[in-house]
Order: sequence, then structure tokens, then C-alpha cells
Amino acid sequence: LGVYDVVVGINLLREGLDLPEVSLVAILDADKEGYLRSSTSLVQTIGRAARHVEGTVVMYADKITESMRFAIDETNRRREIQSAHNDANAIIPISIVKSVKEITSHARQLADTKTPHVKPATLPKNDLARLVKDLEKQMKKAARELEFEKAALLRDQVVDLRKVLVDLGDSLDPEPDKEVDLAPSAPDGIPEELINAD
Repeated sequence: LGVYDVVVGINLLREGLDLPEVSLVAILDADKEGYLRSSTSLVQTIGRAARHVEGTVVMYADKITESMRFAIDETNRRREIQSAHNDANAIIPISIVKSVKEITSHARQLADTKTPHVKPATLPKNDLARLVKDLEKQMKKAARELEFEKAALLRDQVVDLRKVLVDLGDSLDPEPDKEVDLAPSAPDGIPEELINAD
């Protein structure tokens, strides 16, 4: 790429950001089962390195989980099919080259078209402000506990909610020391365990 030596991302590798020159994908905490380490997510993330002729994936883990085993087996199965096809048709794989401008333009386009994580219309303004404060606390706690994927998801939700509050012309300061209990009617997009996590 010329300009970027390293790209650190939580979701962007999995969600189809087109980086054909990626030669190494490192997956931290690959054995930590969850949404970002499911077999499907791992296959998608591993696929980022598959665009490079000499692409490599390193999964850092203490043990091999079912999701990791599936992702490895699926990647090997696909590689065998592709190699057989290439041999049968005398195809020599080469990496495509794209400019940084094309890639960053695509990334911006993805960011602009993303739907918000929350449907805030179902909550009163004051509850939205309290929810922002609550999610910020959870985000900081997740970061302290080195749960960076969770912290990033919470951060994105906070950003989306802050935009809604600004659009509504509402203050970001809810009534002091009043807790938000949204478990019975949690808005779509926020897992219940994230709203009530301490």
C-alpha cells in the first residue's frame, strides 16, 4: 500500500474492507469464543489474507476451539478446491494492486452507510442520555479488563446515541445518580447483557 504498514481493526477486516495487499492477519485471543470469534467470523477474517498470494494468518490462542478448527478446515478445503481449479486451467495466481485512495474511499463509504446499532426512537430523551453514561462506564470497564472487542462495540453505540441526542438538541447530562434499567424493553441492537453488565 505504500502509506499504511499496519491496520488495527476490530470489525473492519471481517466486514469486507477491501485490502488486497494484506500479507499478514493476526487474530488475538482467537480462542475466546463469542460473536467476533465464531467460526463464521474467523473464516471471514482469515479471508482477508487469502487475497494476497503469500497471505498468512496467525491465530494467537491457548487452545484450539471448535470455531478455530472449523475455520482452519474450511480454509484448507477452499484452498484445495482453488489449487485444483488453478492447476486444471493453468492459472498462476497474482495479487491485484489498488491505490490507497480507492481503499480509503471504500472504507469511508462503508462507514457512511452503516446502520446504527440502536433504534433510539423507542426511548425517552432522558433515558437516552442515561444510557450513554451507562454504556460509557461499561466501555471503560471492558477496556480495563482487556475486552477490546466489547469496548469497541460499546464505543460505537455511544457514538451513535450521542449523535441522536445532539440531533434532538438534548443535554448529554441525565438526572444525576439515576440508574437506567432497560432490561424489559431493551432497544434492538444492544444485547441485554451489555446493558445490564456491571
